[in-house]
Amino acid sequence: MNTKTLLLGSALALLLAACGNENNQHSGTDMGLDDPFVSDVIGVSPKHLNADFWIKPKMNKVLLSPEGITTFNAKNTAQDPTLYDLNAMADTLDRDDLIARMRTVSRISKNPRMYEDGTPVTEADFARYEAMLNLNAVTDQNAVSFALAVRRTSMRSYPTPDLVFSEGAKDRDIERFQESTLFPGDAMAVLHTSTDGQWALVQSYNYIAWVPVEAIAIGTRDAVLGYASTENFLVVTGDKVSTVYNPEVPQVSEVQLDMGVRLPLSRPKALAHNLYGQNPYLSHMVLMPVRKGDGTLALKHALIQRKADVHVGYLPFTRENIIRQSFKFLGERYGWGHRFNGRDCTGFVSEVYKSFGIKLPRNSGDQDRSAIGINARYEKDAPLADKIDRLKRGKVGDLIYIPGHVLMLVGHDKGKPYVIHDVHGLGLLNADGTLYKGTLNGVSITPMLPLRSSIDRSYLQSATTIKTLP
Repeated sequence: MNTKTLLLGSALALLLAACGNENNQHSGTDMGLDDPFVSDVIGVSPKHLNADFWIKPKMNKVLLSPEGITTFNAKNTAQDPTLYDLNAMADTLDRDDLIARMRTVSRISKNPRMYEDGTPVTEADFARYEAMLNLNAVTDQNAVSFALAVRRTSMRSYPTPDLVFSEGAKDRDIERFQESTLFPGDAMAVLHTSTDGQWALVQSYNYIAWVPVEAIAIGTRDAVLGYASTENFLVVTGDKVSTVYNPEVPQVSEVQLDMGVRLPLSRPKALAHNLYGQNPYLSHMVLMPVRKGDGTLALKHALIQRKADVHVGYLPFTRENIIRQSFKFLGERYGWGHRFNGRDCTGFVSEVYKSFGIKLPRNSGDQDRSAIGINARYEKDAPLADKIDRLKRGKVGDLIYIPGHVLMLVGHDKGKPYVIHDVHGLGLLNADGTLYKGTLNGVSITPMLPLRSSIDRSYLQSATTIKTLP
């Protein structure tokens, strides 16, 4: 071996050693770096944050076929007043009917309200919001139109973007005019417009509220309802995915799509190998609703990468998939009425079940009272032991309702029930018997039994219903 070869060998050895050291530096704990698990939620360790920990043998059994889910939804819609069949919507609504529907959401609060800066909301302010309802334009017969949502958009109590909070609220997480949200492709009946023409009162399959007109596109009844019922469709199964960037049609470029969004698949021969200058073979091609300049509906092709967390048709309805779907939201910020680009407790469970095609009422109280599923009902002073026994026999995905909140049973660890839920606050008992009040403000894993509504009452003591779906 000559000197030149030795020098090259030594240089290579030094380079490999340097690369090895660099790799060690990036391996975290190998060079002393650490990201410790810190939590004030008792009974939770890192293992509980892994979906695989909760998945047991035989959890991949299909609980209900797609045909069975269609029948299940139809039965529930027929018997539950908070679910609505848009196909049954009349072409017109009379005055009393329209105003009654509007008043299910637009009502002057009996409780004091304030704006974000703490300024009180006065009677004059509410009079201004009432004037925005455009009641003078309601006639004996009022035409109904149909529309699709073109982007994720808030559903509001009144036709205004003004933020209103409970008087004295210490945070700004719960905004009282925020009701829910619509997602791209959601179908709705348009019942009325605001005085300024900027808002529409709409009825979706499970809610009625005001939305900005710029977020919806008006189409014919057949076009809208046909879009919503197409048999060849893609379902978003991730927490959020986006359409592919599109330099030619910005309305369908990088559009956020949340879990449960359903879009028609469409790949015409003319576009098979070139869509907006891109070969679409690595993507799913879907039809997206867009709003034309005159506010009417057009459908444009868009791409969603095949690597994205999506599924052709609904996911199989299994206990394993319930766990995997729910854990995709773990750590997402809590958003009352889907604020903060997130969701709340009922939005969380609804979007998990939407990925299987199952429709639920919007609000926790409506879900609680609904006859949907198999329900164990409890009176206010029902023995706690009865509820604990029911949880011991509980199934993954069971929904536990307390006033104003819903939790999902994810499994048991050492005989103790654990839940996943999208939750604002945290209440636990300290060792000395005092109440610890903390913050979760996100989709969280917690044990069920220690959670407290107050110092005198646990979550489970407050539970009114434990529901198994389907």
